[in-house]
Amino acid sequence: MGTAAAAVVLAGSALAVLRTRGYRVGPEVRLVGMSPWQFVVVEHAARRIAAPDREGDASIPTADGLDVAGFVDAWVVRLPSRAQRDLGRFLAYLEHVAPLGAGFASRFTRLGPGAQDRVLEGLERSPHDLLRAGFDGLKALVFAGYYRDARTWGLLGYDGPLVGRPPQGWR
Repeated sequence: MGTAAAAVVLAGSALAVLRTRGYRVGPEVRLVGMSPWQFVVVEHAARRIAAPDREGDASIPTADGLDVAGFVDAWVVRLPSRAQRDLGRFLAYLEHVAPLGAGFASRFTRLGPGAQDRVLEGLERSPHDLLRAGFDGLKALVFAGYYRDARTWGLLGYDGPLVGRPPQGWR
């Protein structure tokens, strides 16, 4: 029985190593809270979660342009270790398992935008509380990273905080 358990653990470890290879981040990226594969999954998810309503409108900042994934990476190190672990597990689920539930046999990060939207919608509408909560948490992190930047405030009709406001306002 011990040999079989050891074989399962070894096979699972080998699969985990294989499934987290092939992810590239730019040389300028200095990760502090996430692994490269987690960062890439967050980049892809942020592009879809914070996708512009008006495609091609250059006045709408992109998630990449605002470095939303970088914000999430910096935020993760402030989380308790248990929450970091849970986020990592959710990102692994999003990358490897959730696409299967939406009818795709590929990683989330290898899917096109429309297919990624379907995967995220499936999580958002999941009958399982834990999956909906995971999606809500990721969405909250993405929105915190996106709307922290003054370039996004006008999209909401928000003219910035009153505290520390310059006399001419925020521009």
